[in-house]
Amino acid sequence: METNVQKKPRLEWLDALRGFTMIMVVANHVAGMAFGEVVKHSSSLQFLVMFRMPLFFFVSGFLAYKASLTWNWETLKTLLLKKIRVQTIPTIVFFLFAAAIIAKKFGPTVIYWLGMPLKAGYWFTIVLLYMFVVYYLFCFFESLLQKRFPKMPSWLPITVLFLISLVFYDTCYQPKYFSWAAGYKGKISAFMGYSSLGELFRYFPFFLYGNIVHRYWQQAQRIMDSQWFFPTIIFILIYAWFDSQKWHWLRMAWAIIPLTLARFTLLTIVFMYFRHYAKYFTKITIVGASLQYIGRRTLDIYLIHYLFMPNLPTIGTFFNQYRHNFAIDTTLSVLIALLVIGFSIITSNILRISPFFKKWLFGRS
Repeated sequence: METNVQKKPRLEWLDALRGFTMIMVVANHVAGMAFGEVVKHSSSLQFLVMFRMPLFFFVSGFLAYKASLTWNWETLKTLLLKKIRVQTIPTIVFFLFAAAIIAKKFGPTVIYWLGMPLKAGYWFTIVLLYMFVVYYLFCFFESLLQKRFPKMPSWLPITVLFLISLVFYDTCYQPKYFSWAAGYKGKISAFMGYSSLGELFRYFPFFLYGNIVHRYWQQAQRIMDSQWFFPTIIFILIYAWFDSQKWHWLRMAWAIIPLTLARFTLLTIVFMYFRHYAKYFTKITIVGASLQYIGRRTLDIYLIHYLFMPNLPTIGTFFNQYRHNFAIDTTLSVLIALLVIGFSIITSNILRISPFFKKWLFGRS
């Protein structure tokens, strides 16, 4: 299935970035679910919501690119079957387990959750599976195109797919025209609710962005290391952030532009930060080793952490009343998130004692 090209060594700072992103995801859930904060009043949520999931999908797309892979029917079949097993079985098991623990009425709650796009939080693994299926099919047909049209620029197919993904992304913010964008009355069609395809549209561009960066890693590094790039995206981020959160100069269909720019630039800045300070995120540092460990357990943590989410609405009431206290709000959310992650990892380690659970619950042989 793979060529004889030697595998590149793992980028330790990238594993650390995955761990950092996982912490941000859980911190966002702590602020929203445990504290009961709302984005409108919480300065912390405004920050976390802006980039944590786009960054997560960006890293997933970055890691999805395998230069040494030879694409043929056997490769496609093997990768698809593996991803379907790894993404679906654990999600179904923990989804039902969470419903059994959290819900007062198991059956009605399961049906209700299934009909919602976010699946009580378990949408991520489903949507990530969609992304891998689309991406693997794209890579398979891309290889066929390259054989059929050897003079075709290598960047053309992935660029076309990225532009198409941006079109679908834009529809998610046009409720006047598209049902998965909530429609006139805030209702989502039953099919879009059960399938969670709207979340695929919403985040697939970030997956492809990460994939493109990895495909053209040498060129991407030259751009990031240039003198003009970082100041430029900082200025873009400042404008885009204030316009999307405060000014609202662009309205109606154009309002998505600053929000999109803010997401892409913010995740790029975080990515550049970890790359630039890579020496601090190696295994020989406490921070680096800890983040890398969390980064290698992202699936386990995501599936389990909902089971340990506390119920602390009083804290949310305080922050909703005394808004804009970003430092305290974010710090408390992160501290509670670290406790939740710790219990999730302990639970994962206990379950991994069994080779059966290790394989079928966490996709490790």
